[in-house]
Amino acid sequence: MKFVDEVRIRVQAGAGGNGCVSFRREKYVPRGGPDGGDGGRGGDVILAAAANKHTLLDFRYRHLFRAASGRHGSGQNRHGRGGEDLILEVPVGTVVKDPLSQKELVDLAEPGQVWIAARGGAGGRGNARFVSSTRQVPRFAEEGRPGEEAELVLELKLMADVGLVGFPNAGKSTLIAAVSAAKPKIADYPFTTLVPNLGVVAYGEAPPFVMADIPGLIEGAHEGVGLGTRFLRHIERTRVLVHLVDVSELDEEDPLRPLRQIENELESYSEQLSLKESIIALNKADLVHDEDRLERFAAAYRKTGRPTVVISALARKGLRELLLLLTKVLNAPD
Repeated sequence: MKFVDEVRIRVQAGAGGNGCVSFRREKYVPRGGPDGGDGGRGGDVILAAAANKHTLLDFRYRHLFRAASGRHGSGQNRHGRGGEDLILEVPVGTVVKDPLSQKELVDLAEPGQVWIAARGGAGGRGNARFVSSTRQVPRFAEEGRPGEEAELVLELKLMADVGLVGFPNAGKSTLIAAVSAAKPKIADYPFTTLVPNLGVVAYGEAPPFVMADIPGLIEGAHEGVGLGTRFLRHIERTRVLVHLVDVSELDEEDPLRPLRQIENELESYSEQLSLKESIIALNKADLVHDEDRLERFAAAYRKTGRPTVVISALARKGLRELLLLLTKVLNAPD
């Protein structure tokens, strides 16, 4: 299934039906009168957050969505049927924005949450509605009102508890495959991961949590370099960030450089990202055969004041300690 996380659509609610001009004419009824019915109301266009949706692919190739219009009224005081609402299911975590101002209109962050994107037009009143003591034979009725129209931008921000961040080939896909049932594509070349991967992680008796592997972070990502800012939005909702660092590529003179570069990209994109609680995981420890060198790197990262663990996602080493840290952070009282 193709992952699509941003689309622009146009929605158009249904128009109201016209009211009817009609007069009662029946045998043995000497004094007929106006009996034109009202038009039906137009249908709304509604966005609904659905837990079984994971991509905006349904909106990738179709951009115009119209709800049904109301039926016209008819004689004998028969009102037109209302137009059926059009319900568009979107993934949980979809943010709706105005394309011009980029103002956020609604955040569909809860399953089952609904938002009316365009309201249907009111139906026109039939001539029976206009009878009065001074106007016995109204020969007019109202036309139905047009439905609302709107241009919308839909942005998907993944709903994950833990976000894995780091440079390409740091081992994010290998880690998420090691601790969950996710099966991401894994290979030794840049940008193996072209879409975010989600995995559900269960550890001990703690409640399961969702981990997201966020691709595309390189120096200059916040300015559009590499995969750019396309996937940075997906870590805005995460509660904890795991900085995955390839310990086998660290420089003795400046071992903290990869961490500073990633943190700079996060802060440049959004200051809120730099304030999130984070854990450092020094990955690929199996490739560092000098234990003293490995300990020096770990000591340098511990001096940052953040929890630091040494792991090998490929060799399945240190993962228990990492998961224990994550469950403690996620289940700590607010």
